[in-house]
Amino acid sequence: MHWLEQYWYRLTLWHVLLLPFSLLFGILASLRRFLYILHLLPVIKLPVPVIVIGNITAGGTGKTPLVIWLANFLQEQGYKPGIVSRGYGGSNKGPLAVTRQSSPALVGDEPVLLARRCRCPVWVGRKRSAAAKALLAAHPEYNVVLSDDGLQHYRLHRDVEIAVVDGERKFGNGLPLPAGPLREMVGRLDSVDAVVVHDGEPAVSATAGSFDMRLAGDIFYNLLNPDFKATAGDLRGKKTYAVAGIGNPQRFFRQLQALGLTVTARPFPDHYPYHPEDLHAPDAEAIIMTEKDAVKCETFADEKYWVLAVDAQVPRELGMLILKKLRKLRGPQTA
Repeated sequence: MHWLEQYWYRLTLWHVLLLPFSLLFGILASLRRFLYILHLLPVIKLPVPVIVIGNITAGGTGKTPLVIWLANFLQEQGYKPGIVSRGYGGSNKGPLAVTRQSSPALVGDEPVLLARRCRCPVWVGRKRSAAAKALLAAHPEYNVVLSDDGLQHYRLHRDVEIAVVDGERKFGNGLPLPAGPLREMVGRLDSVDAVVVHDGEPAVSATAGSFDMRLAGDIFYNLLNPDFKATAGDLRGKKTYAVAGIGNPQRFFRQLQALGLTVTARPFPDHYPYHPEDLHAPDAEAIIMTEKDAVKCETFADEKYWVLAVDAQVPRELGMLILKKLRKLRGPQTA
């Protein structure tokens, strides 16, 4: 699919040929959502509030850093959030708990990262509703569920919807799949509770609250020995390669350049399952990667592998908006 993703952000004769399929996809997607709204298709409502973090385009937009931020924010406010994810890229199908030691090949790379960065339970499953039920059965004391990339999983009732938009690529050529990147039409953003724009102007929806998000970080840790840290200054002047298998690899490479690093960039498709030969670079003195890539490279890491740790920077007003909605639903929570 990587070659197709490159064409989602332009308009050619190839896209014209795909237009009938895109029209059909758009109609079916809208019809499906309408059937769930009318409860003509079954909707599962959990005994706790559900916050969905998703997007309307195929590919990564920065949802995982936002989920990490939101989980930590809610914990600071006295809530006990649990996280559910489909586990994209993993072979697992049924509900399964994710730990820090879980295999990305089994549960997906992003859930492993979430389990490591968040102090809360993480469960995966092809059906997020089943994963959420399993999470609450195992942890009945938890009182909020965060659904990672669950905007189109309408079987699971949601109380708050947050849509993340790539501020650089936005909506590509504006066409539904497969001619374009849209899972749902842009007008869908008018019905969510908040739109978070990753690296771009926040005002993309006329009705939903709109917020900007940046990823910040300037400390690297060694993948072979995570206690060994380095700054950009420590890596400057070295023959450095950078790899990124995320939704927008160029953003990561530019972030390294902004830190004053000169790198040879090696982009990979999102969720790419790395092998040692993919990172073969005999002349490299350092190979830098994202945290998401790192969880898949640990088994063959060496002292040249470095990871840039980043955190989402989000206006506190987004947290206040979510708290207001949660308190309206259930009242203030205490730890």
